[in-house]
Amino acid sequence: YKGKYPRKFEEKYKELQPEKYQDMIAHVIQKGNTPAGMHISIMVQEILDFLKIQPGEVGFDATLGYGGHTKAMLQCLEGKGHIYATDVDPEESAKTKKRLEEQGFGEDILTIRLQNFCTIDEIAKEVGGFDFILADLGVSSMQIDNPERGFSYMHDAPLDMRMDATSGITAAQWLAEAPASNIERVIRDYGEDRFAGRIARAICERRKTAPFMRTGELADFIAATIGRSHKDAAQHPATRTFQAIRIFINGELDELSAALAEAGSLLNPDGKLVVISFHSLEDRIVKRFFEAG
Repeated sequence: YKGKYPRKFEEKYKELQPEKYQDMIAHVIQKGNTPAGMHISIMVQEILDFLKIQPGEVGFDATLGYGGHTKAMLQCLEGKGHIYATDVDPEESAKTKKRLEEQGFGEDILTIRLQNFCTIDEIAKEVGGFDFILADLGVSSMQIDNPERGFSYMHDAPLDMRMDATSGITAAQWLAEAPASNIERVIRDYGEDRFAGRIARAICERRKTAPFMRTGELADFIAATIGRSHKDAAQHPATRTFQAIRIFINGELDELSAALAEAGSLLNPDGKLVVISFHSLEDRIVKRFFEAG
């Protein structure tokens, strides 16, 4: 591609090398966009205002991601204290660890574990309780941007959707094997899609001749099944189904419930827990947890 504005993820070499092209990164952010391969953390100042982190405190970042929240909280510690962080994505967590180390946040103040945050109790056994805990739920921009991860219908890519690409079954494998009743339940419960039954039956009928292997074909098939064009709708017709499959493949809601159950008991006196949720299913679990507590 010889043009000025790269169309493919791999061609965005300047955006994908933020340390070398700061001017390009600043320009993209100024336009209100998120540079390729990056993630702009939301509500950073609101979180800091609420947590009121003091030097010497010990915190837990349940969802490391690109490290935006982590870096802001580390700066509040002023070199005293420690933050423990977890992430199940080996590819992105390695990049984030390297990036933060280069900015002066090494293992003396930051410990990163490649595990799910529902294992917070294992870390707490080593360090005692936490003064603050943050969980920023959902999928990150880096994972959506990279077509190889198969999270998004915006790119035609292998139908994967695993946060940890080294374990578990892919979305393609599950759709090829699961009974129609299971597929319908997942789309209905995790996607809250009123067309769940129709989509599930259509998927099972189509896979008899050609199983779904790519995100593009699944997205187009769902749009055709419910008779809506993504060009005419405010939201792509496949949005809810893709969300549902991703949540199921990664066990996101079960892990959230388990993590919250542990987190509440692992806070030190006057400790604080912050959860950022992005859809009603997560929100419901979090609200019920806080009400019960």
